[in-house]
This record gives sequence, structure tokens and C-alpha cells, in this order.
Amino acid sequence: MRSFLSGRAVFLIFAIGNGLYACWVTPRTGFCSKIFIKSLEPVSKFPDLNRPTYWMLGAGFLWISLWIFAVIGALYFYFPPLIIIALVLSLAWTAEVMRNVANVTVSRVIALYYLRGMQSSTQFCFQRALSKNLGSACLGSLFVPTIEALRIVARGLNLLEGEDEFMFSCAHCCLKVMESIFRCGNGWANVQIATYGKGFVQASKDTWELFEMREMEQIVDSDMTSAICFLTGVCSGSICVIVVAAWTATVQRSFTATISLLAFYIGYLMTRIAMALPQACVSCYYVCYAENPDNRLFDKSLIQDRLNSIKSGHDLVVPTPRRLHRISR
Repeated sequence: MRSFLSGRAVFLIFAIGNGLYACWVTPRTGFCSKIFIKSLEPVSKFPDLNRPTYWMLGAGFLWISLWIFAVIGALYFYFPPLIIIALVLSLAWTAEVMRNVANVTVSRVIALYYLRGMQSSTQFCFQRALSKNLGSACLGSLFVPTIEALRIVARGLNLLEGEDEFMFSCAHCCLKVMESIFRCGNGWANVQIATYGKGFVQASKDTWELFEMREMEQIVDSDMTSAICFLTGVCSGSICVIVVAAWTATVQRSFTATISLLAFYIGYLMTRIAMALPQACVSCYYVCYAENPDNRLFDKSLIQDRLNSIKSGHDLVVPTPRRLHRISR
């Protein structure tokens, strides 16, 4: 009876969260779909643009196959939980590097098409991403997920500010950290890393300065591309769990929970690698527009109308807080 009630409580919390998320995301879907459609238009001009993603998916499959043997071997070490945690974090970073390599490759092809009208070789861009840009891709893979996690913490703490001095101090500190860190490390940097060969930190700073110059911070800060990629990975991982759990429950019931968890994790990571191309295309559209908004390849009214709507108050957005707000006493 107790487990039944706890299960109902979990579903109730999930339903409330789902409803709130739907209210938050519904006003953004129109603009998001337009950006996706417009940013994916150049892909048809490069028939082999998906090939780097396929190579990374193949490499990821081989690496995960070896990683599973490592996890099994870790069970015979002195501290298996610590070894397994280290292996899980290592796989997450490796998969993120593979995703960023594909992202940088696509970003260079699309950005050079936008900025210079060039029909770049996808193979050459892929080789460049694996050589000259690999260090920046590895650094970004380490810091961007951490920074994104801090953004979520900053949002939560910003909602808690009030009369409680301790909570206000935490929110104040977190927001100050976010104000300096986010400028030096963000996912939008991949476009300038690919196009100009800049380092990760310098590319992050220059990209965000471009957004500030065009007053696009609110638009890019409320962009849904990362959320769509995340939810796509979650859906893919859930499908893997359904298939694997159904098979494992029949063959070896005692391992159902463990194998289901591994299946979800692997399905999520592989899907995130596969989503590198659309995410790179959207990033290129924003960054290249900020660099040259008069380019005929852009829909000038799309971003400008969105910006005007935000300024006039007709379109409300909830960007990640990076500016400190005063508290009325």
C-alpha cells in the first residue's frame, strides 16, 4: 500500500511538472520551429554533411562496447562504486567530445557558407575538427555541461531570494559567478572555434559580445535547441529501456534494473551525438546573423520581429539570470 501511494505521488509530481513545463514552452514553439526550418535549409546543399555524425556514432558504438567490458571488470576492484562512477563520467565526457567534433565540423561548413558563400569540403572540415580544433572541443566538452548545470542552479536560487539573508547570499554569489563564467564558456563558441580557429575561451567571449552588440542575449538565452536535444535523448533512452527491460525480465530478471539503467544512459548519449547537426545549424544561424545581419541568406524579419516583440513586452521570456536583481525591503 505504501509503495502504491509513493508511486501515485511520483506520478502526481511528474504531472504537475509536465503542466508547468508545457505552460513555459508553448509560447516559444512557434519561433523555435521557424528557426529550425530556416537554419536547416543549407543542409541540402551539402549531401555528405551527415557523414561526420555517422563516423562519430560508429566510434561511439565501438567505444561503448569496450566501456561495457571495463564496467564489468570494475566489479572486481577494491572500490567498485568509485571506479564505476569514474567510468560513467569518463563516458559522458568522451561522448560529449564526439558530439562536439561533429558539431564543429558542421559549424565550419555552414558558417563559411553563410559568411563567405563557400562550398567547403566536409571531409577537410572533419579532419580540421579532429586536429586543430580538437583541444577546444575537449575543453568545451568538459566545461559547457558544468556551466549549464550552474545555470539551472542559478535559476533555482534566483527564485528563492526574499527575506532570508542566507538564501539571498547564495543567490547573489551564484549569480555573480554565472555572470563571469558564462561569458568565458558557452556552447555558442563552437561556431567561431570552427570558423576562425579560436580557442574555446576567446571564442566564447567574442560570441557573447556579438550577441550583446545586436541585443540578442534574451533570444539566445531562451533558445530551446538544447532542451529539444536533451528531451530527444531522454525519449530515445526511454525507448531503449522499454526494449531492453522487456528482454531482460524474461531472460535474467535479477539484472533488469542495472541493464535498463545502462541502456538508458547509452541510448541518451548516442542520441545526443546524432543531434549534433541540427544543433550546429541553429547555432550557426544565430552567430552568423549576429556577425552579419544584412546577409541575404537570413530572414531579417524573423529575429528582428522576435526582438521587437520582447522589447515591447508582447512576448515574455525567462532567460537564465545573470544580472543581479534588487530586493524590495
